[in-house]
Amino acid sequence: MSIGPRFSFSILATDGAARCGLLSMGRGEVRTPAFMPVGTAATVKAMKPADVRASGADIILGNTYHLMLRPGAERVARLGGLHNFMKWERPILTDSGGYQVMSLSELTKVTEEGVAFRSHLDGSRHLLSPERSMEIQRLLGSDIVMAFDQLVPTTATRDDRAAAMERSMRWARRSREAFDAGTAHAAGAALFGIQQGALDEDLRRASADALTEIGFDGYAVGGLAVGEGQEAMFACLDFAPAQLPADRPRYLMGVGKPDDIVGAVERGIDMFDCVLPTRSGRTGQAFTRDGPINIRNARFGEDPAPLDPDCACPVCASWSRAYLHHLVRSGEILGAMLMTEHNLYFYQQLMADLRSAVGEGRLAAFAAAFRARYAARGSADTASATGANG
Repeated sequence: MSIGPRFSFSILATDGAARCGLLSMGRGEVRTPAFMPVGTAATVKAMKPADVRASGADIILGNTYHLMLRPGAERVARLGGLHNFMKWERPILTDSGGYQVMSLSELTKVTEEGVAFRSHLDGSRHLLSPERSMEIQRLLGSDIVMAFDQLVPTTATRDDRAAAMERSMRWARRSREAFDAGTAHAAGAALFGIQQGALDEDLRRASADALTEIGFDGYAVGGLAVGEGQEAMFACLDFAPAQLPADRPRYLMGVGKPDDIVGAVERGIDMFDCVLPTRSGRTGQAFTRDGPINIRNARFGEDPAPLDPDCACPVCASWSRAYLHHLVRSGEILGAMLMTEHNLYFYQQLMADLRSAVGEGRLAAFAAAFRARYAARGSADTASATGANG
């Protein structure tokens, strides 16, 4: 199905609600289900672009809020755009900036025009609107542009959830109009709308209907993974993806833990992003097929085994848990680099396994086996790894 200039999405196989497919863009193809490493400030922290690509990543995420504040979207544009600036030649999705405005700035004022806020860096005042968000993402040279939306907690009142969803739909239309009026569409960029409505099925339906009427190249499920818990998130995903057009990619924003991703793929999600593999790597947590481990734990001090005996990444092929334990406990930069590299390989291998399972019609068996093994270790070795920046 051709969606727009230099952008298309093809569903190659299905297994229940799950799909595997292919996004085709001017800067390359993206295999779905896909996980996008987070490159908040024009870098996937502790990783070089070539190593991110070597892990299996087809696409990364950049952050509109952070890049508009530092170094500035106009400066990035003068230097040849985000791809040239950071030397990542493949597709980049940029978020709209709305989440960070709400979560990082202590002083915000939401009006119909947009969100006025103070920078968390220097206190300077800014206004981020649908039009300005589209302009920033155009200046960055994004391949997939996200519509500007308003996020409220799932614990907000029903009236506040409804008002935020309805405003997000008005902003979605303004985002569409500003995007079409600029040069991004002609250059082959795609625009994704964001479904809101917290955990309410009727609000999600109204949001999906409004977005479909406007028309987008892809659709995101927003407003989840904000503290509601896995059970509540999955309950919402039991209906939210199916409310969106089946022939367009579906992106679950900010998710997540490996078992979150498996459950979301079962429910029809195609794209993911999360800070967990990078942030966890920097704080000493490694993801393995037997569950996450905290490499700081004293019991790894003399352990000659690799992080994950079944992992083929360069880290597991060369270094022991004991060495990584030493690096992390010593605060050595190499520890954060190697732990992050392993985690990104783990996530990308999980996505490859999911694509194979869907393509071969054995997703249910794969998911059951993955969950049984991943949960076996329990929580004794887990480390806290949450937050908004990767």
